[in-house]
Amino acid sequence: MLLFNAILLLFFDCYIFFALRATKIKTVRKKWFPVVWWGYSIGLLISLLLATKFDLPLSFRSVVLVAFFMTAVCKFIFIIILLIDDLRRGGLWIVRLFVPAKGRASHATASTIADTEPTTDAPRNGISRSEFLTKSGLIVASLPIFPLSWGIISGGYDYRIRRQKLYLPDLPASFHGLRIGQISDVHSGSFYNQKAVRGGVEMLLGEKPDAIFFTGDLVNNVAPEMRDYQDIFSKVKADLGVFSVLGNHDYGDYYYGKEDSPAKRKNLKDLIDTHKVMGWDLLMDEHRMLSLGGDQLAIVGVQNWGAGHRFPKKGDLKKALQGTEESAVKLLLSHDPSHWRAQVLNTDVDVMFAGHTHGMQFGVRAEHFQWSPVQYIYKEWAGLYQEQKQQLYVNVGYGFLGYPGRVGILPEITIFELIKGNKPPLS
Repeated sequence: MLLFNAILLLFFDCYIFFALRATKIKTVRKKWFPVVWWGYSIGLLISLLLATKFDLPLSFRSVVLVAFFMTAVCKFIFIIILLIDDLRRGGLWIVRLFVPAKGRASHATASTIADTEPTTDAPRNGISRSEFLTKSGLIVASLPIFPLSWGIISGGYDYRIRRQKLYLPDLPASFHGLRIGQISDVHSGSFYNQKAVRGGVEMLLGEKPDAIFFTGDLVNNVAPEMRDYQDIFSKVKADLGVFSVLGNHDYGDYYYGKEDSPAKRKNLKDLIDTHKVMGWDLLMDEHRMLSLGGDQLAIVGVQNWGAGHRFPKKGDLKKALQGTEESAVKLLLSHDPSHWRAQVLNTDVDVMFAGHTHGMQFGVRAEHFQWSPVQYIYKEWAGLYQEQKQQLYVNVGYGFLGYPGRVGILPEITIFELIKGNKPPLS
């Protein structure tokens, strides 16, 4: 995958470079410009290789990933604008090739001729259409730098508490008003600000939830990523317990490959031990019966299960639910929201808690409206969903992955309140 991305970016670089050199922009015609252009591009690719394959300082990896992401976005936008111009010129070339100039003129009215674009790319007022598009493309392609930069400076650690009431007709009376906190997708390997991460944990604890759920992806790739953050997340405690599950990144597939190996098994064991050391109850296709005031409620947790081909299907929901038949309410922790529609809706699970999508770390999220490109991949991607009596909540994540920031879709700490009864109709 890395080799493919490298080849693709080099193709982009060639395409953009020769487009720029064809313009009259003085800077790109300087002798030093090719050295700077190709030096930056090749240097960035080498740095990306080093950052992804070797255990280098996190500060270096963060800088490289930021530079790579912002460069890729800007170049991609510029490529689209250049392609539009090349398609336009290609169309004109085909017209000139198959339709003689005299024929075009004889079949056109005077007004049509006046309104028709010239088939040449001759300069108008000192600049050709292609050069105008190229220069405009440079400006447009540079625009994402500003929101993306702000997303890194401010968005990545701008934790927001979202409050959500869950109405459950069969909820035992003792659990009415129970408060549950949820965080998801920590991705500790991406962090570079311990103080900010600690601040988010303090926000969660300040809400004094009775129980806390963590819905997977503690790390990006390997267990040692938690080395500098284990003490911080060990402070995540609740009177009724902290319950957690694994996400697709926790298995080490993206580091060791999908094939089994001793190193990969040890890494998973180390990660499981990390949950234990922090005092989190990791549910591996199993459940816990939560008792309160003589009533019981089932908390069920499964390993990662994704509906697509890209993500592992390790969870065994049937096994996890065995023994919960008498429980009036079942709360399920499952990392990937696609699991809900694929399997969970066929069970008597009342609410599923998920993460995974990150809201793509980019979009708009308001009280009554939300949008992100990720919604074209996941039908359920952020917030509360309901079908018949079953509900799903998707947390957009505590951390970040790849792009070290967030624009519009801010890191989330969710606080639920369980309510016995039906949801009141909208007024």
